Amino acid sequence: MTASSLKASVLLLFVLHLTYSLDVEAQSCQPSGKIEGRKPPPGQCNQENDSDCCVQGKFYTTYTCSPPVSTNTRAVLTLNNFQKGGDGGGPSECDNQYHSDDTPVVALSTGWFNRRSRCHKQIKINGNGQSVLALVVDECDSTMGCDGDHDYQPPCRNNIVDASKAVWKALGVPENDWGETDITWTDA
Repeated sequence: MTASSLKASVLLLFVLHLTYSLDVEAQSCQPSGKIEGRKPPPGQCNQENDSDCCVQGKFYTTYTCSPPVSTNTRAVLTLNNFQKGGDGGGPSECDNQYHSDDTPVVALSTGWFNRRSRCHKQIKINGNGQSVLALVVDECDSTMGCDGDHDYQPPCRNNIVDASKAVWKALGVPENDWGETDITWTDA
């Protein structure tokens, strides 16, 4: 084998490996299943912050993964109340505590939460021309929902950063626009 054909073979193998790696990464976060919605018992679904309640018989997509994290991870910022009695349901996964709306805290979709590996770590959120550091305290469950443990709300999508009011304020989003907005984030 000549040197040039060896180089060509190595280059071809590299290109094939790179193509395969990108293809695997692009496919690395596919839906993992579906769950069927159940009608919440009267008064059991907290619709604060325009939270959705599960619909009887509707199927909701579940995920065990989230898109890969980068220095500029695209996500959807949603509004959550981490206080007792808020639409976040029970206490936070990381510390079994409730958190004030005045504290910049977030819940991450299941894949990003990564079995608690981001608990009590800060992420940097960029949106509306501003940035803020927020502490990860909870999981926005992408694998389950429509039950009492999840406040009879559907599973989270796989690209959610569910944030306290303090995060929305720090980003300078007008209060009447709170709910959902596109952001980017990274580990801080």
